Amino acid sequence: MTGAVPPDRRRVLTAGAAVLGAAASTQLWLPAAARAAEGPLPDGVFSLGVASGDPLPDGIVLWTRLAPDPLNGGGMPDRPVPVEWQLATDARFRRVVRRGTALARPAYGHSVHVDVRGLRPDTAYWFRFRAGGQLSRTGRTRTAPAPHSSGGRLRVALASCQNWQHGYFTPYADMLDQDPDVVVFVGDYIYESVPSATGVRRHEGAGEPYSLAQYRNRYAQYRSDPDLAAMHANAPFVVTFDDHEVDNDFAGEVPQDPAKQPHDAFTARLTAAYQAYYEHMPVRATAVPNGPHIRMYRRLEFGRLARLNVLDTRQYRSDQATSQEGAQDPSLTMLGAAQKRWLVDGLRHSPARWNLIASQIMMAETDLQVGPGKLWFYDAWDGYQAERNALLQEFRRVRNPVVLTGDRHLTMVSDLKADFADPRSAVVGAEFVGTSISSNGDQDQAAFRAQWDPRRADNPHWKLLDAHRGYHLFDIRRDRIDARVRIVDTVVEPRATARTLAALRVEAGRPGVHLA
Repeated sequence: MTGAVPPDRRRVLTAGAAVLGAAASTQLWLPAAARAAEGPLPDGVFSLGVASGDPLPDGIVLWTRLAPDPLNGGGMPDRPVPVEWQLATDARFRRVVRRGTALARPAYGHSVHVDVRGLRPDTAYWFRFRAGGQLSRTGRTRTAPAPHSSGGRLRVALASCQNWQHGYFTPYADMLDQDPDVVVFVGDYIYESVPSATGVRRHEGAGEPYSLAQYRNRYAQYRSDPDLAAMHANAPFVVTFDDHEVDNDFAGEVPQDPAKQPHDAFTARLTAAYQAYYEHMPVRATAVPNGPHIRMYRRLEFGRLARLNVLDTRQYRSDQATSQEGAQDPSLTMLGAAQKRWLVDGLRHSPARWNLIASQIMMAETDLQVGPGKLWFYDAWDGYQAERNALLQEFRRVRNPVVLTGDRHLTMVSDLKADFADPRSAVVGAEFVGTSISSNGDQDQAAFRAQWDPRRADNPHWKLLDAHRGYHLFDIRRDRIDARVRIVDTVVEPRATARTLAALRVEAGRPGVHLA
């Protein structure tokens, strides 16, 4: 996704914001009658910023949520509020190409999701919102390439696991400088854990969130991180959730602790969590929840260069196994029948050069047992081996499959094997498990090495293993993917120094990954 993009995005946006701030009192986006009908609103309605997501060749989702008192339910009057939006091809909004008015409704936390269509492919746009005489910050976004385009470059950032209490979200400051075309976030956007007096930052509230109001407050707190807010305002996100957006290690409608959360209580919690997730994410109306259900698996196309299959590995899975025998039970499913058919069909018939799969949890084997025998994490794909192995067999017939993963709070880059029980089996793909934005904080690197290095001989498919905080950055071209592991020196301070830990490459037509 290349084009006429300003070299210093932040400088352009800052300049644009200054112009907008000076002219805010003279904005005449709405007719006078409509402006009068709005009625007064509390100050600071755009405290949660702006975002965009799910780019199409001709469309993009624009997001904001009105919340002048974000940690206390939002603070909005109990009525629909008209919110005007504008989309322009320049940061000063001299060339506005789309505009309209959306209603921010109390039933959805006064969130706004505008699905703008009729746009030019592979084009940068700026957007902003206005409500009650107040102006949002300016956001910048980008559409996907034209459907049949096959050249160019796509820059993708992979992020996951941002625990507020474990640290500041400093990797986003570096991500902003790296100017990705799209950010793929594969889960654990919030954590449902109780407030901790020993955390770097303290969660709001008095305990875990269970109600809609409590989940809204938790999302609002996370949205207040300045580096996360800046990144949302500068590139479209493609998001999916893992477990901590609801409850640690939940599976379908089974909570982590069924004895403490009866089924009816947990489905009520799912209903609240999914609605709050929708309210705070730049996703389309296809993701509007239906009670304790939400449709998140979907497919995005980036010309003929890349197809991105976004999975939901929580909502349709069987309950986790508790033994090695259980982990190999062919009746267990991670994806559910419908999602599995959708994924396999999308891989088999893909016209794209690269077939990317956004998976919340690790697909490659993690054998924790040093020496003979196996010991697995049952919450990951290792706990659903029959379905995982069938999918890896499909990879043999798929053009350039690459899996993008989170969850592990580690960088774990691996070859994907046709049969992990046989180290000599064919390599059928590559997997990048991105490290966390902040979860696990600043780890003791020596202790990490002492714990994990002895396991490397039992996992010869691992190509890189590291425990720094950060994210992964991919430059995707027709002949290769160049990947960089970007890490920061700290997340316990609000500022950090970033560097490239490692550079890796996946070559088209050559399954697996190697150091560049």
